[in-house]
Amino acid sequence: MTKELKAYPNVVLTLENLQGTLDLAQVFGRCAPLHIEIGSGKGAFLVYQAEAAPEVNFLGIEWASKYYRYSVDRIGRRGLPNVRMLRADAPTFLRGFVAAESVDCFHIYFPDPWPKKRHHKRRLLQTSNLEIILDRLKAGGEIRLATDHEEYFQQMLDVTKACGDRLEPIEFERPAGAGEGELTGTNYERKYVKESRAIHTAAFRKRASE
Repeated sequence: MTKELKAYPNVVLTLENLQGTLDLAQVFGRCAPLHIEIGSGKGAFLVYQAEAAPEVNFLGIEWASKYYRYSVDRIGRRGLPNVRMLRADAPTFLRGFVAAESVDCFHIYFPDPWPKKRHHKRRLLQTSNLEIILDRLKAGGEIRLATDHEEYFQQMLDVTKACGDRLEPIEFERPAGAGEGELTGTNYERKYVKESRAIHTAAFRKRASE
């Protein structure tokens, strides 16, 4: 039997209803640190991390309609007041609706690797998109990355290294939902571990301006 997915309007943000820079205090009903997850999948990270850190506001961005609807349903059923979901192209949303230096942490776990060389330009972690992410990140804010794709991971390291004057490597912090032997606790990771794929992680902190 197919699970019925509910919409939960209180969880959802829609681009059509946004005008200009996002008013975070209005969206969440409070001022609090903001963590953004790009590519939320079925919402495992958001659910467990939001429960573990109720003092933080979480915004999940997911483009795939099926996974987006699943995440909204999952978050809504848990009654988590500190999580919102948005279906959008992440760089477009960040560029048009998120204020500079307003995000405390970006979580990017298992982004689409677009393995064919001719599709590499579609990858999220490339110079132009990283510049947007860095601009929206607060000084001292963090970027946390994970992937099962070794070649893409090397590209991630190359791109972040090129921004070495703005980023410093730090230890990757396992999220609250990560179980024994897991690094992120996401549905993607659990799938890939069953397929015996190696998981690669990295984390960086934005340096304060001179």
